[in-house]
Amino acid sequence: MARQIHFDTTGGPEVLRLREAPVRGPGAGEVVIRVDAIGVNRADVMFREGRYFYPPTLPSGLGYEAAGVVEAIGQGVTEAVVGDLVAVLPAFKLTDHGTYGDHVVVPAGSLVPRTADPVTAAATWMAYVSAYGALVEGDPVAKGDHVLLIAATGGVGLAAIQVANSIGAVPIATTRTPAKKQRLLDAGAAHVVVTGEEDLVGRVREITGGRGVTTAMDPVGGPGLAEAAGTVAPGGRLLAYGLLDPRNDLSRGLPTIPGIDLGLYTLFPVTYDVERRRRAVEFVQAGLDDGAFTPVVDRTFDLTEFAEAHRYLESGAQFGKVVLTVGR
Repeated sequence: MARQIHFDTTGGPEVLRLREAPVRGPGAGEVVIRVDAIGVNRADVMFREGRYFYPPTLPSGLGYEAAGVVEAIGQGVTEAVVGDLVAVLPAFKLTDHGTYGDHVVVPAGSLVPRTADPVTAAATWMAYVSAYGALVEGDPVAKGDHVLLIAATGGVGLAAIQVANSIGAVPIATTRTPAKKQRLLDAGAAHVVVTGEEDLVGRVREITGGRGVTTAMDPVGGPGLAEAAGTVAPGGRLLAYGLLDPRNDLSRGLPTIPGIDLGLYTLFPVTYDVERRRRAVEFVQAGLDDGAFTPVVDRTFDLTEFAEAHRYLESGAQFGKVVLTVGR
């Protein structure tokens, strides 16, 4: 039997339930993972609320990230063998698979070798592959370019600071209050704009000598998207990802900004493509190996504290990733 987290209706953290169910065998191309740690992401929250860019099929599991040990493999699997230490990166839809449980079935193509402890591994891949896809893959940021990272205290924002530094770009981070300013500087941000006290557009123009940034990454959306757009240099990019503002409902489409062609950035064009995924994994693993990338974990919760973990993530108090750990 496996303990797994499901929900039967969309809503707040209270809709989540921990249930026991038989561990199903892996199908072709799938593996069973004995889970040690689970990365908790804002995508999980939006999916639970029914605001994600595709709806859940109820009853539904959830979760894109995990770290654990391969316990069984399905037909045709060549990526892993039983006993492998692995992490799971987002390379599937939550309507097909999920990682919230002590034993889960995931596609073999979503596995990466685990070279760190389970908590660190569960906090790595969604954040760093998201940052890689935005700053390195396809339309890479050049050395010396300024990159604006809105609300940078989350997992992706902190990973993007490290990725930007690794390629010689200049990361400008934002936070609403001064309480996290020094922590962002300590995390590698070249500049920090406290948006509750400073004019974002004016401050960015000052930092960049009037040019603006070549890339801005905004995970919040809402009215702030238009302000973020004002920081971007001609020919630059505004990448909206997450769109966490509760006024955004991705199930109904993207928000609109007059004069701006806005698209939703996700990591899936990278993780669903075999060659792009290989490049991403090699890039992130190299950064982990040489110490350029150090995942920041704010807090861990036991698997049974799943609702508390979601409430904490939604509070915005965290600095880095939130992770569920699986006790036995």
